Amino acid sequence: MGLLCSVSCTGDAYDALSDELRKLGWIEGTTILIERKEAGRRFDRLPALAADLVRSKPDLIVAVSPQPARAAKDATSEIPIVILFVADPVGVGLASSLARPGGNLTGVATLVPGTFIGKALEVLRELLPEAKRVAALVNLSNEVLRLLFPREAPAAAIKLGFQLDVLDVREAGEIPGAIATAKAQGADALWIVGDPIFHTPPNVVPDLASQAGLPSIYLIRELVRAGGLISYGPDLRVLARRGAHYVDRILKGVKPADLPIEQPSKFLLSINLKTAKSLGLVIPASLLARADEVIE
Repeated sequence: MGLLCSVSCTGDAYDALSDELRKLGWIEGTTILIERKEAGRRFDRLPALAADLVRSKPDLIVAVSPQPARAAKDATSEIPIVILFVADPVGVGLASSLARPGGNLTGVATLVPGTFIGKALEVLRELLPEAKRVAALVNLSNEVLRLLFPREAPAAAIKLGFQLDVLDVREAGEIPGAIATAKAQGADALWIVGDPIFHTPPNVVPDLASQAGLPSIYLIRELVRAGGLISYGPDLRVLARRGAHYVDRILKGVKPADLPIEQPSKFLLSINLKTAKSLGLVIPASLLARADEVIE
């Protein structure tokens, strides 16, 4: 099996993938060999890394997040591909439909297009009822975000009474400057729109947001555990475990085209009360009651 990752092939979700594969009988070094290719945030390296994997002739490639998924799909139309953490694989043309993906690619989507972006802003509005200006850090080189964000975010922001400042962040080195710009422009909050460059290491963006004194909402709870204020998004470990079952079925002979792409059915709300206190915020009881995880 090949594993193609945008930053590194490590972390909670990868541990969950490996653990579920073991439960299914795929034990690394014994019943399965895994070749890992890591781009280290250098997304321009992904096509070459995907080509290297294809040349090694794996039985299957797992591509984690949109950029590796695109690189793998462009590199081969024959080797089965299981995608993880891609929000809208149909919208960006990686699959024909969720029910019948067609071709050599299937897997687990991350979000439900058309509803999720608005929900994240609703959480932010409930948290900050007086906030007027939100700065969204978004990597628009991510083709899924380039498709979904302009289509869904501006209308959701207007509906909720937010002025939305969009800061396009395409390299990890641009993150500190983007947060400083948000602060200088008078943002009341940061919206970190989910992308691998913001997630590894998980403390980087929360630390910068804290230094700027800006409440921030994230996609994944690992950043809240690392000091971020609040997150709303899918449980990546659950999705990774589902991905392991796709690997298992394909390695046992099922064709990717015959396996519908799954979408998450549950989203998690995580809140860090220590961070809230440091920002001088009181979390509304309505949010605390709904939270799946409260860090004290």
